[in-house]
Amino acid sequence: MLVKVFGSAIWGVSAQTITIEVNVDTGGVGYHLVGLPDNAIKESSYRINAALKNVGFKIPGKKITINLAPADLRKEGSAYDLSIALGILAASEQIQAKEIGKYIIMGELSLDGGLQPIKGVLPIAIKAREEGFSGIILPKQNTREAAIVNQLDVYGVDNIREVIDFFNEGKALEKTTIDTRKEFQDKLTHFPFDFDEVKGQEGAKRAMEIAAAGGHNIILIGPPGSGKTMLAKRIPSILPPLTIKEALETTKIHSVAGKMGTETSLMTVRPFRNPHHTISDVALVGGGSYPQPGEISLAHNGVLFLDEMPEFKRTVLEVMRQPLEDREVTISRARFTVNYPASFMLVASMNPSPSGYFPDDPQNTSSVMEMQRYMNKLSGPLLDRIDIHIEVQKVEYDQLADTRKGESSIAIRERVLRARDIQEARFIHLEINYNAQMGPKDLEKYCKLDEASQNLIKNALAKLNLSARAYDRILKVSRTIADVAGKEDILPAHISEAIQYRSLDREFWNA
Repeated sequence: MLVKVFGSAIWGVSAQTITIEVNVDTGGVGYHLVGLPDNAIKESSYRINAALKNVGFKIPGKKITINLAPADLRKEGSAYDLSIALGILAASEQIQAKEIGKYIIMGELSLDGGLQPIKGVLPIAIKAREEGFSGIILPKQNTREAAIVNQLDVYGVDNIREVIDFFNEGKALEKTTIDTRKEFQDKLTHFPFDFDEVKGQEGAKRAMEIAAAGGHNIILIGPPGSGKTMLAKRIPSILPPLTIKEALETTKIHSVAGKMGTETSLMTVRPFRNPHHTISDVALVGGGSYPQPGEISLAHNGVLFLDEMPEFKRTVLEVMRQPLEDREVTISRARFTVNYPASFMLVASMNPSPSGYFPDDPQNTSSVMEMQRYMNKLSGPLLDRIDIHIEVQKVEYDQLADTRKGESSIAIRERVLRARDIQEARFIHLEINYNAQMGPKDLEKYCKLDEASQNLIKNALAKLNLSARAYDRILKVSRTIADVAGKEDILPAHISEAIQYRSLDREFWNA
């Protein structure tokens, strides 16, 4: 007897429906699994055999052929255990399963028949709704994530026996429902850190506000203990809240990567990723034998923080150049090409020298050659893609001892939101959302300068020997500064402040 059960495979951040065809033939004995399965799927027969025996069923001693269609697409993971097991039971007529084709069925089996959680549930649920399935049957740990997809019945189970009784005897399964918008709104403002905890560093806070308002990349340069990491960790608290669309995009990526907790249904706070400097280029941008999203995609719609940026391998940093411009990363291999979204805000930090204290190094422990070697770890093209370079000064005792609270993240966020509202109205008919995304035509239209501003930026370009890309960055940051100030036109003061945020372009750093 032939039975078709439906599962799903992840490709990039999307899902593709897989048909599990199970044929049980009385003319022989054997177990044949075809359709490009990986080792985890090939080993499923042992898990399925033990699980079925422990719930009172068995794999029949007949010729069993299982095809995972389309057969030319590589299948991976243990999530097909449940669908294959049910297909064997239905094809061998151990259970009645007339309605089995109406559901997407996924889950990893334990030897006692229990179910383990799987990855990529959100894109699987979205695809199931698109293709008109009545519902989706999953391990109970994954149901909250799948339930954010409306117009789809989501059933969570703890044991294969519950699914067997559902199809064989009509016993009802527990349906999971979630009020997505309520859950989304309830968690929008939950942040572990606040800017009012930062002592001093008013200039750095101002630069952070400008960066958040325009979505600009920023690098913090300062001695150890000056608060660079402390400032960076508080960036998400002043960024605009995620929209429902952004939250779904972000949740899909984290779901595919297996980063969603069992109690989490929807990501409501912008992600903050802080990889260690020993990370490989594949781990950063994504890829591998079985493609997975990297850190830059996990930071999509959020912040990627590279602490002590020169300590990262140069090859790792250079692979970010294209994603920083295109806001997506393309993983190309001989047999496949996968696109992952990577629209993130880059926040980096670095010491000003190998010793960490240049130019205020009392013992002058860093030679000119060591300084040059240290600075050369960051290429010019990469630094050009960072809009704001800000120096973070050492915090003095008087500031540390001051018991007064600084300005809160809520107050800063209100100004950021006002600036973003201006940008949203400006770009309402375009495919961009904030100033950092502007292209050459947008700069020409929205960043017109008066004569005084033109002379100011002309002198800065000549003195600092800036590239054309750095010129564009100054215009974008100036536009953001004007938006924060509520000004329609870019004034010389805005240009002047934007130029001050190009510290690493100055002769002082390249001596």
